[in-house]
Amino acid sequence: MVSQGARADDEAGPDPALLLGELAIEAAGIGTYDWDLRTGRIRWDARMLELFGHDETTFDHTFQSFQARVHPHDLATVETLLAEAITACSDFEMQYRVVLDDGATRWVVARGRVLAGPDGTAARVLGAGYDATERHDGEARVARILEAIPTAFFSVGLDWRFTYVNAEAERLLGRTRDEMLGGDLWELFPAAVGSEFERSYRGAVATGEAVVFDAYYPAPLDAWYEVRAWPGPDGLAVYFLDITARRRAQATAETAVARAALTAAVTSSLAETLDAEEAVARLAQLVVPALADWCVVTLVDDDESRGPRRRIRDVGSWHADPATRALAARYSEVRLAALADSAFLLRALGTGEVVDVPHGATEAIRGVLAPGEAADLVARLAPESATMLPLRGRGRTVGAMSLFNGAERGPIGDEDRATAVEVAGRAGLALDNARLYRRQRQVAEELQRSLLTAPPEPDHVQIVVRYEPAAEAAKVGGDWYDAFLQPDGATVLVIGDIVGHDITAAAAMGQVRSILRGIAVATGAAPGELVATVDRALRTLQVGTLATAVVARIEQTDDERARGVTHVRWSNAGHPPPMVVNPDGTVLVLSGLGPDPLLGVLPDSRRTESEVTLDRGATVLLYTDGLVERRDRGLKEGMALLRDTLEEVAALGLGLDELCDELMRRMLPSRPGDDVALVAVRLHRQDRPRPAEAGPNVVPPDVPDTPEITPQPG
Repeated sequence: MVSQGARADDEAGPDPALLLGELAIEAAGIGTYDWDLRTGRIRWDARMLELFGHDETTFDHTFQSFQARVHPHDLATVETLLAEAITACSDFEMQYRVVLDDGATRWVVARGRVLAGPDGTAARVLGAGYDATERHDGEARVARILEAIPTAFFSVGLDWRFTYVNAEAERLLGRTRDEMLGGDLWELFPAAVGSEFERSYRGAVATGEAVVFDAYYPAPLDAWYEVRAWPGPDGLAVYFLDITARRRAQATAETAVARAALTAAVTSSLAETLDAEEAVARLAQLVVPALADWCVVTLVDDDESRGPRRRIRDVGSWHADPATRALAARYSEVRLAALADSAFLLRALGTGEVVDVPHGATEAIRGVLAPGEAADLVARLAPESATMLPLRGRGRTVGAMSLFNGAERGPIGDEDRATAVEVAGRAGLALDNARLYRRQRQVAEELQRSLLTAPPEPDHVQIVVRYEPAAEAAKVGGDWYDAFLQPDGATVLVIGDIVGHDITAAAAMGQVRSILRGIAVATGAAPGELVATVDRALRTLQVGTLATAVVARIEQTDDERARGVTHVRWSNAGHPPPMVVNPDGTVLVLSGLGPDPLLGVLPDSRRTESEVTLDRGATVLLYTDGLVERRDRGLKEGMALLRDTLEEVAALGLGLDELCDELMRRMLPSRPGDDVALVAVRLHRQDRPRPAEAGPNVVPPDVPDTPEITPQPG
């Protein structure tokens, strides 16, 4: 309908405001409708007719014609919403599917307002609608991915209201998504207010930095969670795991340790190191004098190529009397060579059973020793009783603990014996674990290093790589670096981190690394395209892993070569940003456009690229989070420390190899908690000969090297 005032305006020319509004509606693809409730006639504009697959000849302007197009599964909801709005003369909004004549389905979002007539009852419905099919399909694809992952996930908007909750999050949080969607996080989970959850979530949104933390939520959940939260322009995305079982097991162990001071001391001491010999050698000092007057600890080497007797070594001894410790230590040095085959120690090692000598131990032990120094020493030590306890690991004997008491103390009592058996069991398991960790670490590290090949050395470009495995075997395996040339001669740098650790992560890393470098060399793709292609390939190949990565490409045009500059393009998939040390020693963080999602999360997401121009003499550094992040130091704090440390090290004027070594030395603890990969590139000046410190120029035979520039003196 057009009012009289509007017609007067038309006579004078179109109203610019109205015209702009009409153009905006048309550009947005929005259709309008007018439903006269008194006559039942519905009027649709051309866009609305198009949305419903009608034209003026096929649409009969009735509500029944509208109903015929609505998907049967959505019809009841639509009718209910309309009826409620008409009764209340209120506004409404709905989303429903439309089925076209060819069977195709369209999603329509419609908003409307019910107008009352003079008698106060509903007389007219005015509204608008638009096609939301593409958006809905995209959201559905994301939802399918998030529903498929085994990790709990939810997202909240900037108003802290839930916008998405997957099935695993429903299970862990004990609420249905219908209860949570649209609800306020702090109202639905009030115990989170003032806790680590609120501090970390608000901190992530305020700083724009991802956070990782563990936190406890009280009843009714009564659970511990390991949480990773990433802020974004629309709010916060949160992944979390229930680690309650792990926490409770830890608490149970701590309670058991508290009940027995000695067991606590043994357990904590053995847990301090994964070095088998060091761990077992400590045992003698821990059990004396609590369990015995003196003790000797024996280790059975796991090198089965040696004979049984040659695999046995005494690795620690201790005596309650400081004046007698040297005597006990000397006895431990010479006794094994003097033992007869019937010796009590060898019997305990062979049978895996505890062997007791409750009385007359001095003569009994001398009886199984060859005449000589060992027999004389045991006579001077004069034990009255002895107990040999095997240290048992997983189904095998890995050592023994020999306890000796003098006549004054008497034989070991039942309680002390039971404690000694528990200590020996713990020590045996710790020793076996240490060996298992050592072997796992060796295997994971060897697998990791075998996949991390030496980098090329393009002309006047020096590339240095470093890999430092974690101290614990369970933390090794996820990080990788790579550097290679594409067919056009551009240098590609890659740094990445598989979500997870151990040998499985190392194997997954090998898959991702091989896929990435294969696609890069075959296609010559730029970083953003390369990351997107790899992400889709991981989905197609069903690799089933998540990873962060930065892919950078060092390029140079003829003009840039003449001007002595180079540019770097990179794409970041959820990884800590690279850094650049400029020739003047200043450090620049290459945050660019910010990180995109991790590999393996949203394979169809758009990947962005950032670009920077660098002077020759600059150094580019790519690294994994193990270099900057620890449990006691967040990513943001660690990156600030790295930047400061880089500036300090750069001021020393070191070569690239020495710079990387010094950086690792300053940034890493003596026992790294996570593995660390690093790749550094120095862009040497091209108007001078390649410096000797950069090593030889090494490129594949089928890749063109950088065109020569006539060297200048000085």
